[in-house]
Amino acid sequence: MKSEPDVYSIEDLRKAGSDHWEGIRNYQARNFLREMAVGDMALFYHSNAKPPGVAGVARICRLAYPDHTQFDTKSKYFDAKSSPDDPRWSMVDVEFVEVLPNYVSLQDLRDDAELEDLQVLRKGQRLSIQPVSRAHFNRVLKLGKSKTPVR
Repeated sequence: MKSEPDVYSIEDLRKAGSDHWEGIRNYQARNFLREMAVGDMALFYHSNAKPPGVAGVARICRLAYPDHTQFDTKSKYFDAKSSPDDPRWSMVDVEFVEVLPNYVSLQDLRDDAELEDLQVLRKGQRLSIQPVSRAHFNRVLKLGKSKTPVR
């Protein structure tokens, strides 16, 4: 799951404990979000950072439900074509797990041969939510010197 650290960082999630993940306005990313299950782990990726990279770990704590911002005319995520009877957009709730002791930069991800098929490294793959294989997830945890148990 990607977020710009100046908008919402892993430290913001640490302070909140848990929060909703709203504002997804790409159908493919939305579909990935809708497939998430309570207890699924997520790598918290800081995009538009210097350098971008994996900053921490979060856990899904509530299944997908309608994103209320799609109905708020004052929200930048408002969607006039969406209705409460047929919402287009969803969100999940996430809870803080940890800040990685070792920030794993995008370059670190690129330089690791075990991560060559990681979706975020593919050209044109810049969705805010992307699936990560168990092997890739565990490799990033290892690079980040995570305290989170390998799953």
